[in-house]
Amino acid sequence: MALHQNFPDSPYVILDPEIRWFPADEALRETSADKLMPPLVPELRKQVKAWRDDGYAKATETSRSLLNWWFKTPHLLPKSDGTMAEFQYYFAQREALETIVYLVDVVRVKDKYDLMRFAGNAPVTPSMFDETWRRFVVKMATGAGKTKVMSLVLAWSYFHKLYEPESTLSRNFLVITPNIIVLDRIYKDFQGLRIFFEDPVLPDNGVDGQNWRDDFQLTLHVQDEVRITHPAGNIFLTNIHRVYSGEDIPPSPDDEDTMDYFLGKRPTGATTDSKVDLGMIVRDIDELMVLNDEAHHIHDNRLAWFKSIEDIHNRLRQKGDALSLQVDVTATPKHNSGAIFVQTVSDYPLVEAISQNVVKHPVLPDAASRARLVEKQSAKYTEKYADYINLGVVEWRKAYAEHEKLGKKAILFVMTDDTKNCDDVAEFLEGNYPDLKGAVLVIHTKNNGEISEATSGKNKEELEKLRQQANDIDSLDSPWKAIVSVLMLKEGWDVRNVTTIVGLRAYAAQSNILPEQTLGRGLRKMYPGSVEEYVSVVGTDAFMEFVESIQAEGVVLERKPMGEGTGPKTPLVVEIDNANEKKDIEALDIEIPVMTPRVYREYKNLADLDVGTLGTGKVTYQSFSEEEQREIVFKDITTGAVTHTTILDTAGIADYRSVIGYFAQTVMKDLRLVSGYDVLYGKIKAFVQDQLFDRKVELEDPNTLRNLSELAATKTLVETFKKAINALTVRNKGDAEIRDSIKLRQTRPFVAKDQGYLVPKKSIFNKIIGDSHFELLFAGFLEGCDDVVSYAKNYLAVHFKLDYVNADGDISNYYPDFMVKLSAKEIFIVETKGQEDLDVPLKMARLRQWCEDINRLQPEVKYGFVYVDQESFDRYRPASFSKLVEGFTEYRQGVAAH
Repeated sequence: MALHQNFPDSPYVILDPEIRWFPADEALRETSADKLMPPLVPELRKQVKAWRDDGYAKATETSRSLLNWWFKTPHLLPKSDGTMAEFQYYFAQREALETIVYLVDVVRVKDKYDLMRFAGNAPVTPSMFDETWRRFVVKMATGAGKTKVMSLVLAWSYFHKLYEPESTLSRNFLVITPNIIVLDRIYKDFQGLRIFFEDPVLPDNGVDGQNWRDDFQLTLHVQDEVRITHPAGNIFLTNIHRVYSGEDIPPSPDDEDTMDYFLGKRPTGATTDSKVDLGMIVRDIDELMVLNDEAHHIHDNRLAWFKSIEDIHNRLRQKGDALSLQVDVTATPKHNSGAIFVQTVSDYPLVEAISQNVVKHPVLPDAASRARLVEKQSAKYTEKYADYINLGVVEWRKAYAEHEKLGKKAILFVMTDDTKNCDDVAEFLEGNYPDLKGAVLVIHTKNNGEISEATSGKNKEELEKLRQQANDIDSLDSPWKAIVSVLMLKEGWDVRNVTTIVGLRAYAAQSNILPEQTLGRGLRKMYPGSVEEYVSVVGTDAFMEFVESIQAEGVVLERKPMGEGTGPKTPLVVEIDNANEKKDIEALDIEIPVMTPRVYREYKNLADLDVGTLGTGKVTYQSFSEEEQREIVFKDITTGAVTHTTILDTAGIADYRSVIGYFAQTVMKDLRLVSGYDVLYGKIKAFVQDQLFDRKVELEDPNTLRNLSELAATKTLVETFKKAINALTVRNKGDAEIRDSIKLRQTRPFVAKDQGYLVPKKSIFNKIIGDSHFELLFAGFLEGCDDVVSYAKNYLAVHFKLDYVNADGDISNYYPDFMVKLSAKEIFIVETKGQEDLDVPLKMARLRQWCEDINRLQPEVKYGFVYVDQESFDRYRPASFSKLVEGFTEYRQGVAAH
């Protein structure tokens, strides 16, 4: 489930759909991606990519001008020091805009039935769409720039309606937020239309013959100040509770009986009231687009939120019009059941955002360290969780000292389960840690995560001040260094300086909306650029289990060099060279049969696993001091590497059962085992006790548990069990059949990173891009071979791959390097290698088997293979391809032969 090996570090690089993350093993990408992803996304990514590569063909002139301006035109913006810096939108932002434009301009989507065309084999039905109007959902990780996407969608709709005679879009916009906290954040960007002029949203006057800046005439109305001044050109920025349009709409289940300032009472319907009925407003306008921030709230058609938008749409319908478009942006577009919104058209998941350093990397204690954090037997909340709170403060102090050197203030963020315990933790922090005296901000929230007037006992003025203090906490002028809260503003509180999160509550919602958003409050980065930043996470088992679930969803990444000099690279387009009149595309084409898989996983009872046959790891058993045994070891969740250790005086003796259980859960998650925990637990316990180390050990000994924090012990244990389970369950069917074929000329254009390439004469492609310098040398050799009719690099876009069992015993995919056509009746598959690894003999044995299967099933075309190592190639320099086949090593059952 790790990210593809070619997934780029830069968030600005165009992402090929073939390398996007999805929550399963690579072997399942083609067969199961549509079942594990938002159902519309896989196909939409492919079609939008092809459309992008085609220069936005069939888009309106307005759309094409804007897309080229936003994403293909260099933008230099002034910095605070007077210099200029290049600005680029993230690819995730670009893909979201391109997808929306593609659906409106090219596909001309009008309703759910048009959207369902992109579902492929996914079981999507009309009943999954509650709305009867055009609605798109954009899924973007917290911190990836959802507000910028909203600004681009708004500007595009405005100009589209203004400049395109047949446009079905709008120049009036209803921007809805779930609470005042989010509204404040949006207002900072929209006030004075700041975001549209400070970001390169508006093209310069004269671009493609339009006066963009002069024509962008919009009025911003906020909350109760909503007044219609023009029939078009209005932004209505409002809290959702101002949108409720009548007593016939039922209240949200999240609402309380007492509505405070932040929620406001449901409007009575008159525009003279302090709460405005937008149903009244839309009677006076003929067009409207809805933009929803944090739109996961619209997860049930019984909610007042959904009913209000439906009511607005119906009022427009009575006038012969309709809601032009609804665009929802959120990191968690999920129903209460955990199922994702079927309307999701674009997806930038958290795993990709972490990989590209768009957000912070979560860092958590390892298993042995967590086991030493004991919940005390006490009715008093702070006594019960004293270990967790203390560790959080220790971590925060170290971060505070480091960031202070850079003129930044680190923030400690503690979540509790109710307001009473919230006050208890705040009092504990101020009473026991001098550096937090007078520096703890307490915010009481309701069950839906919004600030509560009732539970805090504060009046309107005090709450206004509290809201301002929460928003300004990053500033060095703010006295607050820690925030303690119930739920902690589960959306909208988007400060950047949180370096330590302490979660002291259970997270049981099936959708995981709450914990993902809570973690999201600490993910926004403090510093610009691609520098890696971290947030330390401590908490209850339930909270930590959620954080670790991110790792199970693919965040298993190594660090990459970044910083100055590693800016975005210009992509290369590789495509079929149809424009080259000197090439006979049909003659250069190569056809490769596609076989059914040979290897599969047969799940058996783990009781069949014989620990006695696993061998002894003989990891050196070290002796640690009492102080070292109390170390809390923090590891980067993306790499597993130790980032730092902390000595915690209050740390008790860990329970070995928790540590063994953690390893059992890790193995099960990595192999996607759904049962057998109890059996696996016993196997791992016996292995640790008798075979892992160079001696038998006592599990109760604190020194043993400290040894289990060492990388050698952890890696040996996990990899040994994964390999043994793979050996028990991975099977070869013994036969295969041809199910399809790949014709190279049907390969869609794709974008590659900027690198060396060869312009070929004997290939159907316009460029041969090598993954290494040797591949380019070999391509040049094939160009000069008189006995070669054509050849091609096996790009990922070709989709030619073989399933095989790798050196770890797991099922994996093998992509051969080249396909070489000697005649219409003879084709060779070539593997090139600069340096051989453990998997090479296994891959060659599989390729040999594939050739035998193909030649047996269809004798018309002979398929052969050859392995070319760089050392031998440099030494012998064959004069032709036939000489290469004669003289070079072919792998037969893993044994070299000439």
